[in-house]
Amino acid sequence: MALATFDGKNKSQKTNSPHLGQGWQKADILTLLISWFKVAVTFCDLYHFIFLSYAVSFWRGGWHAHQALLFCLKEPPEQVILELQPAWVAVDEAFTVKCHVPSVAPLESLTLALLQGNQELHRKNFMSLAVTSQRAEVIISVRAQRENDRCNFSCRAELDLSLQGGRLFQGSSPIKILRIFEFSQTPRIWVSSLLEVGMAETVSCEVARVFPAKEVIFHMFLEDQELSSFLSWEGDTAWANATFRAMEAGDQELSCLASLGPVEQKTRKLVHSYSFPPPILELKESYPLAGTDINVTCSGHVLTSPSPTLRLQGAPDLPAPGEPAWLLLTAREEDDGRNFSCEASLEVQGQWLMKTTVIQLHVLYKPRLEESSCPGKQTWLEGMEHTLACIPKGNPAPALVCTWNGVVFDLEVPQNATQNHTRTYCCTATNQLGSVSKDIAVIVQGLDEGISSALFVVITVALGVGVITIALYLSYRPCKVDRRKLLYRQKEEDKEEESQFAVEEEKSTTRIIDSYLIE
Repeated sequence: MALATFDGKNKSQKTNSPHLGQGWQKADILTLLISWFKVAVTFCDLYHFIFLSYAVSFWRGGWHAHQALLFCLKEPPEQVILELQPAWVAVDEAFTVKCHVPSVAPLESLTLALLQGNQELHRKNFMSLAVTSQRAEVIISVRAQRENDRCNFSCRAELDLSLQGGRLFQGSSPIKILRIFEFSQTPRIWVSSLLEVGMAETVSCEVARVFPAKEVIFHMFLEDQELSSFLSWEGDTAWANATFRAMEAGDQELSCLASLGPVEQKTRKLVHSYSFPPPILELKESYPLAGTDINVTCSGHVLTSPSPTLRLQGAPDLPAPGEPAWLLLTAREEDDGRNFSCEASLEVQGQWLMKTTVIQLHVLYKPRLEESSCPGKQTWLEGMEHTLACIPKGNPAPALVCTWNGVVFDLEVPQNATQNHTRTYCCTATNQLGSVSKDIAVIVQGLDEGISSALFVVITVALGVGVITIALYLSYRPCKVDRRKLLYRQKEEDKEEESQFAVEEEKSTTRIIDSYLIE
């Protein structure tokens, strides 16, 4: 775009003459160059103008100048660069938003606007500034708040050449997203300080007052082994849980690394692993016969260190440390199903730990038909369904067979009782150790007899309740009469006291009146 032309005639007038004429000196040429320079800076700027077709020569005894053309270079804001420093900002810390255009002209026609979303934060133009000392940039500082997280920032550049006969040029920077975080507290590890070797344990690593909590990343380690963790969060708290097993006894280090954006924080906790299997409880014979002597022994596990303290249920004395506990007894039928327990105690890191082992004794004995579980006399009601009530005892469990005149009676199916069931049955219980038999007499009563018996029982119970009620009433009545008499006497005494008080008060009033009249 040609803005002006100049030549050398009379030092200021335009001419198309190919020479300047006689009498031009070097000082005149220098003055002309300075004038052109001032015009160029006025129309363009120091860096964006050029001269074309200019030449000065000494010809025919004088200086000659050809015509010169001045051009301005117009550069639209094609590249707009936005910078957020830093990209992750802690809450209440300041961050910088910077926008600059590397190449644009003329600078005095440029305007830069910083935007947060669609809202304009700041606008800057360059018309009143010293052009030679300015760059096409704008910088502002903003204090970060939680609501700024994930906000979009951009920069818009406008080059308005309408005053020079041109048009409006615009350019925008790519959008950049700002991240805000809060991470000031050290993570905390929650786990038992004592871990048993081989047992599953849960460890938790927690960070409080963190934002955004759901973006915290956790890494947990047992020594050099990374644990598989699961992240959870609620409000401003985030935590991770992991399950692990300590495979060696001794001190081990648990560590947790929590990171959010550019910040990482690590915490460590020392835990102690111990080996303490339950005590070993043994019976010399698992299924002894009744009357057999048996030995019960309890000892600590070989992997337990140091040796635990043992206590065997029923043992007369406590064993010395490292020694087994034992109990000697004679097996009886009543001991079948009896439980023996042994308790082991171990001190680890100042804490007492306990493990218990239980074992059951099974005593073998011949069958028995006791009256409590197999009564020898049973009464059935005619027309009702009944079965023989007989449960044998014995170990191994005996089989029961009941017969009448050699015919086996079905014990599984209930029988509709009739007078034909009134008889004596022979029941035999058998196991590998022997057998035992017992007669059971069944009496079938008619329905009227059963009702009469039941009615008799009801009447008897009612009479008993009535006698007890009358006795209680008679014992309560004298107390009630005495109480009434006591209340009556108390009322009489109160009336006498009130009458005496009234007489005394009347006498006192009379004395006061008499003394007043005398005065």
